[in-house]
Amino acid sequence: MNSLHDWLRAVAFAVGAWVLGQVVYRLAGAVLRPLAKRTSTRLDDLLVERLRAPVVVLITVLGFIASFQQLTFGERVSVWAERVFHVAVALAVTWVVARIAMAVIEELLQGRSEGRSQTSRMLPGVRAVVKVLVWGLGIVVALNNAGYDVAALLAGIGIGGLALALAAQETVANVFGGITMYADRPFQLGARVRVNAHDGFVQEIGIRSTRIQALAGPIVVIPNKKFTESTIENVSDEPSRRVLVELGLVYETAPAKLERAMAVLKEIVMAHQEILEERHIISFNAFKEYALNILFIYFIRKDADIFEAHSRVNLAILRRFHEEGLSLAYPTAVELAGEYKP
Repeated sequence: MNSLHDWLRAVAFAVGAWVLGQVVYRLAGAVLRPLAKRTSTRLDDLLVERLRAPVVVLITVLGFIASFQQLTFGERVSVWAERVFHVAVALAVTWVVARIAMAVIEELLQGRSEGRSQTSRMLPGVRAVVKVLVWGLGIVVALNNAGYDVAALLAGIGIGGLALALAAQETVANVFGGITMYADRPFQLGARVRVNAHDGFVQEIGIRSTRIQALAGPIVVIPNKKFTESTIENVSDEPSRRVLVELGLVYETAPAKLERAMAVLKEIVMAHQEILEERHIISFNAFKEYALNILFIYFIRKDADIFEAHSRVNLAILRRFHEEGLSLAYPTAVELAGEYKP
């Protein structure tokens, strides 16, 4: 039997925990909140505001546990009460962790989303995913503390649960791919990127997929997990754009004419401001099957229109070669003894 003294002590613990929680709640608002506002970061402001309620609940739960321990009950009541308290503590701690995670994510994403509507649109999706993960783990811990065999419970879900998990596998992979892309920031909106066989400009970065406007015109929707599995070439981030051209002159071209062709290419480089003069390669590099091959590599400045510059250089090559009497080679066929041979 519990004496009056035991009951009074239990009530004192419970009331004391409730009072302590209220004091903490008000101190956080009256003292910690003004202090947090003086700092340059928003994270401490978010933490003070978001943690007030869950911390009060956690303190109250711990107080009720201490209150219950002052009393003596039967074994059955004690076992069930212990399970309830363990579940309550697990859920209260999960609430605290979830609020911390939400505050950190909001600070990170919103800190980067000023002026970026796409990042702002990603915030609700990222928060939802993290919240589900944190609370899912917290519920598993709570069930385990309550005495349930979580492994057996999950196994008991059966084929339906397995099918659901398999069906959601791609979605989860794409969501995590989006989070990974946001954290790594391999490219920005509007950047030109190459991913696998796709080449285009990034139009939208979502939580599940990314939209790219291909150079040919159509909008291509790529699942985010593809970006984590593939090599991404950020064309817009390059200091300059390399262009490789192979020019084949006919075998009848004299050595002096070949040298003149290389000099013409050098003059074209010097005549176009959008080309980096110090970075180019002009080389007579091969005797090919149908032509004397000249390798011409040049670099277009980052701030120049790549397609316009490429077109102007090609036209200049065609015009100058025509003026110099330089003939470009093309595949030919010779017929010998009535037999066609390439």
